[in-house]
Amino acid sequence: MRSSNRNWLALGGAASLLASCGSEQAVAPPAPRPAPPLTAPAVADEPVKIGEPYSVGGKTYVPADPVNYDEVGYASWYGEEATGKPTANGEDFVPSAISGAHKTLPLPSYVEVTALGSGRTILVRLNDRGPFSDDKLIDLSRGAAEQMGITGDGAAAVRVRRVNPPEQEKALLRAHHRAPERIETPQPLLKVLRGRLAQVPASPPAQVQTARPVVQAIPVASSSSRAGASFDTPAPPVPKPVPKASTPAKPVSGSYVVQVAALSSQSRAEALARQIGARAVAAGSVWRVRYGPYPSQEAAQAGVKAAAAKGFANVRVMANDAR
Repeated sequence: MRSSNRNWLALGGAASLLASCGSEQAVAPPAPRPAPPLTAPAVADEPVKIGEPYSVGGKTYVPADPVNYDEVGYASWYGEEATGKPTANGEDFVPSAISGAHKTLPLPSYVEVTALGSGRTILVRLNDRGPFSDDKLIDLSRGAAEQMGITGDGAAAVRVRRVNPPEQEKALLRAHHRAPERIETPQPLLKVLRGRLAQVPASPPAQVQTARPVVQAIPVASSSSRAGASFDTPAPPVPKPVPKASTPAKPVSGSYVVQVAALSSQSRAEALARQIGARAVAAGSVWRVRYGPYPSQEAAQAGVKAAAAKGFANVRVMANDAR
């Protein structure tokens, strides 16, 4: 009898243990799913290009490879007007990618960009040259500007710090995705950075930004492991300014124009036209910034020279059909 009781007690204990295990399995959270593998990167980080000194708009820039780059200044942004055009390191520009343009850092480089207004910090991959104005430190792609929340018409105060992020984050940016945002910058550090910004000669944030001029990359041979990129756009004498007009003008039959940019925003197109002495012309849902009209293609070379003097290379001479 005692033996039978012991058997029943053993069976009851085993049943309780099984019930307990079953209960624990029922409430246990499901195992996390593995992250989906990234698609093949659209671009590569090699070779890195530094390049020889180059000139745009009469000013010479000297590319360099500083390890501890950390500067404050102002950021502008550019988008659909440069879609599909080659960046300075030979990649096609993708407006939604998290990329940027810098005058002298190696291409590509990775930088953390902090908005000094909000403290928001994102990771950006540099693959282009610009912005070619003394009051701007960096040009951001539309995607980068959207991630930072600075897609308005004004220039934004920023800190740009060169970093070497984890390979997973680099892969995200190469595949045109976003990397995780950094921890918001603490207010004491923002105060220090804003104090540094006060020493930088720059336009106030209210100034309307302009489209980034396209600079053509010319690879050069290098004896080191890095390939260089050379840019040379000598500034010709500035011709007499063309009369300004910010409203659409009727095309002149049989004449030619020099197109600088095509923008989806009327305000940005008109601001750019005012700055460089050109015209903003409506063409469907796009606003085109142009010099002219000129009576012939030969005469239109004056517009080409005017665009080059303002830092715009690879402009087009086209029939003035306003298409």
